Amino acid sequence: MRVRQFLAVLLLPAISAAPPIQTKPVMPHLLVLGVPHFANHHRDLINSNVEDVLTQVRQREMMEIVSALAALRPNHVAVEWSATKQAALDERYAAYRAGKYVLTGDEIDQIGLRLAAMLNLPRVDAVNWLEQAPGNDDDYDFGKWLEVHGRSGELSAITADGQRRVNAQDKLNRCRPIAEWLRDLNSPEYVAWDESTYYRIATFGDAKMNPGAAWVGAWHARNLRIAANLKRVAGAAGDRTVAVSGAGHANLLRRYGAGMGFSVLDTNKALPRPGKPTC
Repeated sequence: MRVRQFLAVLLLPAISAAPPIQTKPVMPHLLVLGVPHFANHHRDLINSNVEDVLTQVRQREMMEIVSALAALRPNHVAVEWSATKQAALDERYAAYRAGKYVLTGDEIDQIGLRLAAMLNLPRVDAVNWLEQAPGNDDDYDFGKWLEVHGRSGELSAITADGQRRVNAQDKLNRCRPIAEWLRDLNSPEYVAWDESTYYRIATFGDAKMNPGAAWVGAWHARNLRIAANLKRVAGAAGDRTVAVSGAGHANLLRRYGAGMGFSVLDTNKALPRPGKPTC
């Protein structure tokens, strides 16, 4: 009996000193949906011409996309709306939920507001950054630099090549469901092509002045700010966010989001299954 008691006393320190079981922290989840600008704002270097998404057929397709995203049960929906103007977005969302606002063709309305309302979320999060970058305009004006140095043709070649690609995609998309448009824009192939364009622009300069690299750097800095805004509003453990943005932002937001502690979900796995051509 005494031997057993002695052994028990010896074992007690070892048992009490055993480290606690470590549980893996629950990371916030982020799905970034890159989209074309459905309302055709034409504010970018290369622009698509999206057909009317307000037709009956396209609205049905849009609802299929929103329903598929809702199945992820996000508790945050974030959109490309200036974070400093959250109050204006709150007003629009409240008016929509009250039946006093008719959705436009813009992706903020078509996906952002609609998804948040379907999930009965209290608000749609504004996470964009649209303030003035530091420095002077000339610091970023690679077009002017190319012109001064007799190299304007290089930019023309980039935009012409990009526009040809986008125009061909627009033609193809007329006969495909919207989910297929999005599947292409969130594919590794599109991301590689899109990023290569920015890297080409970054070479527009010399050792003394490099406005191309400054402009691309400002683009990355803008996306870092957007990712930081996402972390601020939806970075708590267990948060689940669907962020809707222009396709050019999407992969940077995934990369920066992962670096800031998000578990980044595969966008294309969340979209509706591939559909048949419509024409």
